[in-house]
Amino acid sequence: RRELSTFDYLQALNTLAGRTKNDLTQYPVFPWILSDYTSPEIDLNDPKVFRDLTKPIGALHAPRLEQFIERFKLLAEDPDPSTPPFHYGSHYSSSGIVLFFLLRLEPFTGLNRKLQGGRFDHADRLFSSVDRCWRACLESTADVKELIPEFYCLPEFLENNSAHDLGSRQDGNAVGDVELPPWAKGSTHEFIRVMREALESETVSARVHEWIDLVFGSAQLGAEAVKRHNVFHHLTYGG
Repeated sequence: RRELSTFDYLQALNTLAGRTKNDLTQYPVFPWILSDYTSPEIDLNDPKVFRDLTKPIGALHAPRLEQFIERFKLLAEDPDPSTPPFHYGSHYSSSGIVLFFLLRLEPFTGLNRKLQGGRFDHADRLFSSVDRCWRACLESTADVKELIPEFYCLPEFLENNSAHDLGSRQDGNAVGDVELPPWAKGSTHEFIRVMREALESETVSARVHEWIDLVFGSAQLGAEAVKRHNVFHHLTYGG
């Protein structure tokens, strides 16, 4: 009998780990759960639509993972005491990632502008599409970010309700509301509903402990982190 939702469990783990919405550098982190952001319909009874929670984001796409493994090997073969070997030079959670996702909500809108010298970043670098963001997290060697709790509870962060001028991408399309997967039917509320339902599914309930080990548990550091391709640049670790 399930007495605690997966959402509440992850919130509690984040709190116990010292993560809080009062600190952008230690903001709560949640996993990408789904891997299909292009289909017109989504069947949450199909395990193939879920992300592999046994692997960190950086290890989900085999061709890119090979590059990370090669980097780790090269750094290990020529050790530098000031820079231990690592797979990923960026991190799954940072203040920049939080501001990237929450661009359309104050006070994060103002903080984004402050970060960019009083203006918004180039439109092509803004959070404008869920699918493009997912693909970047799979394919870019500079992008291994996970999600924030708002993906499972707050539709408003996807809406440009204040009509900010966010510019136009190189393809000529203006950036406004975040582009949603077709299965969301153009509704931010439907998107959040499906994401939350996926998070609370039996598929995730049976596997989320693997992701928890990567982020909060035994696979964060040491031999297990190396084995599971989960070693980040040493400056991203506390202490």
